[in-house]
Amino acid sequence: VQLQASGGGLVQAGGSLRLSCAASGRTFDTYSMGWFRQAPGKEREFVAVINLSDRTNSADSVKGRFTISRDSNKNTVYLQMNRLKPEDTAVYYCAAARPLYDLPYNTYEFDFWGQGTLVTVSS
Repeated sequence: VQLQASGGGLVQAGGSLRLSCAASGRTFDTYSMGWFRQAPGKEREFVAVINLSDRTNSADSVKGRFTISRDSNKNTVYLQMNRLKPEDTAVYYCAAARPLYDLPYNTYEFDFWGQGTLVTVSS
């Protein structure tokens, strides 16, 4: 599976962005899809995941602000980000996980990674 993330950019605090991650191949529906982020000088951290049953989970820091969804017809997973904060600034990565875990959230549980898209939130 090859993943291509897009949609990052510069936004003011309180604004919104929608990230997209397009997956190649016909096996999109066999993977759980997740978003991670990595701020400068910090470790990559879990943001949100959606599994094959469309169940979702997200990090406490983004609950109520970020929403993950998937469109199987377009082989694409989205991350709608609302009420953005400066601390959301990071490179955002999408990832795909084989269905070994219900709702994976550790980096080692994901098998394929996209190249990342930069989100910058100004105060």
